[in-house]
Amino acid sequence: MGPSRHGSDPLLYLGPRLSTRSSFGGTILILPVAFEYDPRHNRARTAVSGVTVTVTTASALDVVSDRGAAHAIIAHATLAVCPGEAIGTEVEWFAHQSARRRTRLSENELRTALDSLPSNPLPHGGTVTLEPGGQIEISSAPAARTSEVIEAVRADATVLARHLSASGITLRSAAADVHRLPSRVLDAPRYQAMEAAFDRVGPLGRLMMCNTAAVQVCVNSGATASESQNRWDMLNAVGPALIATFAASPRIAGGVPGAWVSQRMRSWLFLDRQRTDFPQQHHSLSDYPEWALNTPLLCVRCDGKDWSAPPLTLGQWVDEGARSAIGRAPTVSDVEYHLTTLFPPVRPKGFFEVRYIDQQPSDQWHIPIAVVAALTSNPAVISQARDIAEETARWWLRAARLGLTEPAVKRASRRLLALAAEHADSPELAREIDTFAGQRTCHPSPTVGAR
Repeated sequence: MGPSRHGSDPLLYLGPRLSTRSSFGGTILILPVAFEYDPRHNRARTAVSGVTVTVTTASALDVVSDRGAAHAIIAHATLAVCPGEAIGTEVEWFAHQSARRRTRLSENELRTALDSLPSNPLPHGGTVTLEPGGQIEISSAPAARTSEVIEAVRADATVLARHLSASGITLRSAAADVHRLPSRVLDAPRYQAMEAAFDRVGPLGRLMMCNTAAVQVCVNSGATASESQNRWDMLNAVGPALIATFAASPRIAGGVPGAWVSQRMRSWLFLDRQRTDFPQQHHSLSDYPEWALNTPLLCVRCDGKDWSAPPLTLGQWVDEGARSAIGRAPTVSDVEYHLTTLFPPVRPKGFFEVRYIDQQPSDQWHIPIAVVAALTSNPAVISQARDIAEETARWWLRAARLGLTEPAVKRASRRLLALAAEHADSPELAREIDTFAGQRTCHPSPTVGAR
């Protein structure tokens, strides 16, 4: 779409995308980050970042020739605000055959079983995908109410489990695989490149890819930049307390020595800190585009099977263009793809993707969804949650290692759960959060380490 008239000059150009594709199975309505385009000087200014970039035609945005343009594209993809309320989730399960519990199913076995699904998306809107180690994920469609999302995923998971059982495949709800050593089953170039890059740092990247499972909660970022910043601050601040609250992976097959209540978060925190520790290095959401530019490339898409990246940051690739080791300048698509290789605990995507919660045992995966949704239910609750978590806001490592045995983290956890119950979407969810809080007064022992 080219520039369109918005009153008198300058024009309003709605950027390379008019909406943001949700990773939880739908398209969230976005107020796009607009470019105010001045045809007299071939310049545009982004509404969020204020970065000025040179623009000639819409097609010229396909090649990103300078950092200002890259910054604007990233701001558009990550900092756009979302009017209204919506919530979604991504829930992962381990898959195994009952007679081969300690044997990992092959990609062919998994795809054969999934390809025969009557529909994908599933009847209640969830999209089924495979993760590198063979984990199966349902990404929900967004909904206005928490109870709607939970009911939809529960119904879709029932449909999926029944379908897979015909192939002798069982879904197991757990945050870590304690039976099988980490081994990648998906052979896609992206995962080959990721595994090779993480292996250069240590074993935790392979462990994360193949032997962990999560509950990710996706919430709207807010109707204004100020509201988005407040939500961002709160969701990061409560991270350590919620990591401890929902820690469910004290053991993991193939792990490194050491006792941690969340071996899953341990792997995320150490697999490649350049692309996972944004909250420790920046304070403002508006810093995200610059952080993304200064993060090394993880993989670069090409026609071949080798997507491994040279030692360049995205910004260096933009600066060097065709003179870079990649041999070409990046495109808008390359910049947007780079954003999918960044893994901060809360990832901005035009909405906020909360990534730090372990998958829960049994059927308790819906509790963290209800808690995060309640804590973002209105500005007053967001402020209260931020205040509760102030003392422990940067205790990421301590929370993942010690969990609720750390007194301050336990206090924050109790108060956050009480606040969430008070503002839950329904009386039933409030009761379930209260029951969960009572069960968590004695945390599973962190003395059982990696296996």
